[in-house]
This record gives sequence, structure tokens and C-alpha cells, in this order.
Amino acid sequence: MSLSVLPEGCVAKVLSFTGPTDACRLSIVSSLFKSAEESDAVWERFLPRDYQSIIFTSDSSVLLASLSSKKELYLRLCEKPIIIDDGKKSFSLVKKSGKKCYMLSARDLMIVWGDTPSYWRWNSDSSSRFGEVAELISVCWLEIRGRIYATMLSPETLYAAYLVFKPTEGAHGLDYQPVEVGVGLVGSENGKRNVYLASQRGQSQRHHLVRRRIGLYNRSPIVGMHEPVAARENNAQNPRERGDGWLEIELGEFFCEEGEDRELEMSVQEVKGGDWKGGMIVEGIELRPKEG
Repeated sequence: MSLSVLPEGCVAKVLSFTGPTDACRLSIVSSLFKSAEESDAVWERFLPRDYQSIIFTSDSSVLLASLSSKKELYLRLCEKPIIIDDGKKSFSLVKKSGKKCYMLSARDLMIVWGDTPSYWRWNSDSSSRFGEVAELISVCWLEIRGRIYATMLSPETLYAAYLVFKPTEGAHGLDYQPVEVGVGLVGSENGKRNVYLASQRGQSQRHHLVRRRIGLYNRSPIVGMHEPVAARENNAQNPRERGDGWLEIELGEFFCEEGEDRELEMSVQEVKGGDWKGGMIVEGIELRPKEG
């Protein structure tokens, strides 16, 4: 029997049980498959079940609602993140799979001393998707945490979390002090590891001009104290450049099981060394499916 005699709705039903990539490949089989592949019935299945409620909170909800087809909506969500949750998060889809991606803006994070202007400053940045970013001036206690409910993520999916940031002129203390990062469900044990937030790795022990507090709450740092700092760990990870011009460093992985409803926490902290560090702009923490 020729495939051409099959009802288009039947072909669309079959295509909806594949995936975005396979559906597009099969569309070249015939004009019937092409027409079926473009139907809303197919792309409705590829969109997340809760896509309507997500779009409703977006500042682009009217524009998205005016798109001519579900396929056009799907591709729009893949090509450019939308801002949701009163500007505090962004949402997008992975083009090959339709899996969800989120970024928590700096304003959606818990930043210790974040409201103290001498430590952190809130600015706008034309290269950011968000209205505000957080600029680290100088702190000796660096602690950033973000939380998101696992129910917001795609189930049965391995995610990785990334701190998205970039250095500023006068960056200091980030090239030789490792920071501790981790990802895990709130209340559960999660693996911690050390990473570096500076892109250039130190290869030998050096002397650094640092400022050190005497006591956690002493507001008078001693400036110009030289002290040796150990060489970086060979297995510590370093940042990599993103396509949007920002840097990212992986914080850890999380497998989102079906039915998991607890909060996921991502953390970045350097609270043990006591040395001052600064010169970094934080855009947010991104969660996206792990590739490979």
C-alpha cells in the first residue's frame, strides 16, 4: 500500500510520537509527510505540557500568542529565551529535544551582602537578557545560591547548572582562590568541588597582593599584604566562553526524576580563605539539559 493513501491525520499522529529532529527529517519523504509534519497536532506534542502557563508569565505573551502555528512557537522558544516571572527568570527549549532550559537572574539569587553597595552593585548591561545584573565590587565572603523546584524541569533528564558571569577591569582574588560549587536537592547530600572563576590558570606558586580582614566583620582591611598562594589544583575546572559573550562555569549535575517535587539548590561560595576578591558581573545561574 502506498503511503500517499494514508490520511494526513494518521501520519501526523505517528510523527507526534517521534521527536522534533526525526519529524523534520521525515518531512522530506513526501508532500503528505511535509504537510503532516507542519500540523499543530505534531508540535503540540513537542512543546512542554505546561508551556501555556509559562508563556502567560512572559513579557512576550501577546507576541507569542499571535504566532501562526505551534511549530513557529516551538522554534521561537528555541531561538531566543523569553523573560518570565516578572523579569526574574528566562525560559527556552533545546531545539533537538524540546527539553526545558531556565536561567535564574541575579535578582532571583540569594547573594550574601548583595544589598550592601560597598560590596555589590546592581547595574544594567546591554549584553544581558535581564534588566539588572550584579557586579561584585569586593568581598571576603563570597556566597551565591539559587533555588528552583524540580517540577519546573523536564522529567527523566540529566541537567547541568552553570554560573553565567564575566570579569571586569580590576578583577582580583579570583585567579588563585578556588570557589566551592555544588548542585543538589535541598536537605540532601550533594557533591561539592572546587572551580576557578578566572579564565587563566596559574601554574606555579606566586605571591599576590591581597587584602585580608582581621575578623569577619572588621570593616578595615589591611591593604598591601603579600603572602604566598598555592598553585591551582590540576583537576579544577575553568570557565569557558558562551556564544552570547559571557563566561560560564559548571556547578554540577542533577538528574530530574519523574515525580520529583523538591527544591533544587545551586551554590557558589568562597568563605574559608578570608582573602578579598572582586571584579565580576553575575548575570545568573542557568539550568539546561546535559549534552552527550
